[in-house]
Amino acid sequence: MASVQDIGNAFIREEIEEFIEGDKERLRIVKHFSRTKPLMQEIAAGLIEGDHVTVDSLTKRALNEGIDALEIMDDGLIAAMGIVGIKFRENFIFVPEVLSCARAMKAGMKHIEPILSESGIDPVGIVIMGTVKGDLHDIGKNLCIMMLGVDTSEDEFIDAVQEHGAQLLGMSALLTTTMPNMGKTIDAFIDEDLRDDVKIMVGGAPVTPEFAEEMGADGYGKDALACVETAKKLLEENVK
Repeated sequence: MASVQDIGNAFIREEIEEFIEGDKERLRIVKHFSRTKPLMQEIAAGLIEGDHVTVDSLTKRALNEGIDALEIMDDGLIAAMGIVGIKFRENFIFVPEVLSCARAMKAGMKHIEPILSESGIDPVGIVIMGTVKGDLHDIGKNLCIMMLGVDTSEDEFIDAVQEHGAQLLGMSALLTTTMPNMGKTIDAFIDEDLRDDVKIMVGGAPVTPEFAEEMGADGYGKDALACVETAKKLLEENVK
């Protein structure tokens, strides 16, 4: 079994030891970083620190060294955002720090996205994400991907899914008062006879797996990294 000491980067080790308290989350993150290249760990460390200049230069260096763009995105950028998401959820960091990390993420992705677009790699699926009606928070959603924005109504979710032929819909909420709008949106898909056409997952600080199940969602994302993993699983189910 991998241990924190198997991770070469001292900063990543310290971040895990200080901020990742859940046993399952710690095991998952340690297992991931213990197998990644030192340069991927450097990129992750720069992102966690919100250093967009470092992430920009290290991403370019990694590409110049022949490291695959997907590897950089998964092992460096997304893995780092998983730690950022946990720290934000547990109130170790706040909105200004997360915005700095998001800026660093974009600094790396600006080099990755053109390569992925030109590679001809077929996407796993089309995902629509948005913050539910009445909620103006978008930090957690933006750690994964940005699509519809905030304060999204049931009709806007439905229109977007139909327009883009999406197989997966993700909804986020940070306010307990807006959480019921997730259920209303799911009911709207049922009313329009579209529920069987799209998988639906939910997330956000006050959202729990129990609430997700009660609302009739297909999946729940505890943080940014878990969100990506759950999305992949749900999209794979659609293919079967």
